[in-house]
Amino acid sequence: MTADDSFGRLDDDDYPAYTMGRAAEMLGTTQGFLRAIGEARLITPLRSAGGHRRYSRYQLRIAARARELVDHGTPIEAACRIVILEDQLEEAQRINAEYRRAIHSAGPSLTGEDLHPPKRLRG
Repeated sequence: MTADDSFGRLDDDDYPAYTMGRAAEMLGTTQGFLRAIGEARLITPLRSAGGHRRYSRYQLRIAARARELVDHGTPIEAACRIVILEDQLEEAQRINAEYRRAIHSAGPSLTGEDLHPPKRLRG
């Protein structure tokens, strides 16, 4: 790996750059909180060669949202579920926006029927 490869990772939201201690410090929380949201399967930190947990910027944003909910009185398990649902909703909205762009760029050749499965396939 070259130095250029390493610097390129600095912009990668999924690169596990932060140790558990640094992640907890950045979030203003405890390492126990990070372990708890890991046990709740909100985030799964990668492991270094030595077995230490490493977190990405994306995971830290997810953890920060969970912490915000917990700080407002939401039980940690419920906070984790809320964050998962919020993330799924955001992804669904992104996919819908892509479909809308595709429909718009296809122009009038695409009809509403093209967007739905045949009636026999609908529930």
